Amino acid sequence: MSALEREALPASDLPHMLLRFESNDSHRHRWVAPFFPTSAGSLTISPTQDARAALRRTLRSKRRAITGSVRAAAARQVARLVSATGWLKPGRHIGLYLSMPEELDTAPLLALAQRRGCTISLPRVVAKRQGRMHFHDLAGGVRRGAFGILEPVGTKYRPARSLDLVFVPLVGFDPQGNRMGMGRGFYDICFAHRRRLQHWRRPLLVGVAYECQYVPSLPLSDHDVPMDAIVTESTLRRIRRTIPG
Repeated sequence: MSALEREALPASDLPHMLLRFESNDSHRHRWVAPFFPTSAGSLTISPTQDARAALRRTLRSKRRAITGSVRAAAARQVARLVSATGWLKPGRHIGLYLSMPEELDTAPLLALAQRRGCTISLPRVVAKRQGRMHFHDLAGGVRRGAFGILEPVGTKYRPARSLDLVFVPLVGFDPQGNRMGMGRGFYDICFAHRRRLQHWRRPLLVGVAYECQYVPSLPLSDHDVPMDAIVTESTLRRIRRTIPG
């Protein structure tokens, strides 16, 4: 086994603390298209939102079809591609998420970052209606939080702007680095400063997806925050030339 393969460990080799969690609900991933009242008082869906909702259903169906050994191999390859960059240096603060079953497995990526000496922070939903989440350092175990997502039980809060790099889940992406998520807006709200402050480059935002989630062009919303890079099992795309590493 090469040094790289030892670093990009499968889910079964994660530290024991990642295998402990508490369950406080049984929420499942679900996306509901927002409605907009018309002048007559009826409810309609905007054309852009309707197009995004249809595309989201198609892309989620594609990624749900990837399971078992194919999913595991894709996750290991993503970790290998990331390991070849200079992103995961000792002491860096890395934002990551613990993947849901339909997403590309982030366990090998998490193990790699830990072995490289990075400090890992995970998102925790703090206000569902307002779409707000905070990052907390991974210390101790994890538990199921909002939408059934595993979140850290640790209390060490890590401001989004203090993170060096964040791996972001994707439902879809295009060549310009535009991202489609689950439609709730948590990541767009958390990293809105990246749109408002063009000179502010932290954290670097790296989308994680399967190659089948690529689309030539995404229908955009005003609040969307684009990615700096996107990594799939096939390639690592650097969207902006200013990305270090």
